[in-house]
Amino acid sequence: MFHFRRNEDEKTMTTTNTRATTTNCVPVSDNSGSSNKGELERVFTYFDENGDGKVSPAELRKCVKAVGGELTVEEAEMAVRLSDSDGDGLLGIEDFTKLMEGMEEDRNKESELIGAFGMYEMEGYITPKSLKNMLSRLGESTSIDNCKAMIRRFDLNGDGVLSFDEFKVMMTT
Repeated sequence: MFHFRRNEDEKTMTTTNTRATTTNCVPVSDNSGSSNKGELERVFTYFDENGDGKVSPAELRKCVKAVGGELTVEEAEMAVRLSDSDGDGLLGIEDFTKLMEGMEEDRNKESELIGAFGMYEMEGYITPKSLKNMLSRLGESTSIDNCKAMIRRFDLNGDGVLSFDEFKVMMTT
C-alpha cells in the first residue's frame, strides 16, 4: 500500500525507482500491508484539496496523477459514482476508505498474478515451450501442440505467446 505525506521542503514524490515533482502528495511504500483508519484519513485529507470533507473526481485525478498514476475523467467519475453512498457525486471518508481498500485488494491480486506469470514466462512471454516445462514440473505432461492450442485461446494479438496482459485475461475468466 502507498502512504501519502506532505513534504513541504522537497515537494517531491519518491517511489522505489522514480522521482517526480508534485505539489502535495508523496507516496511512501509500506511493506506491512496494513491500512489503519488514521492513515487513510491522512490520505483523504491530501486528496480533499479544498477542505470540504469530500473528494471530487477532479481531486481524485489530480492526486492519482501526482503519485505516478493516470486516471481519465471518465474513470475518475466512474470510481466516484461506484463508491458514492449518498449520491452527491463526491466521496466522503467512508466512501474513500472503501475505494482505497478495494484498490489494495486489486493490487494484491495483481501481485499474485505477476508471481504466477513469472513461473511460466521466458523472456517476458509465456511460450508453448515454457508452458510445457511448467506443466511438466506440476506433474501435467502435455504436448507442445496442446500448449500452442492453450495459448491460442487467449493470444489476443495472435503472436503465438502470452503477454502478461493476455495471461491476466486468461486467469480472470
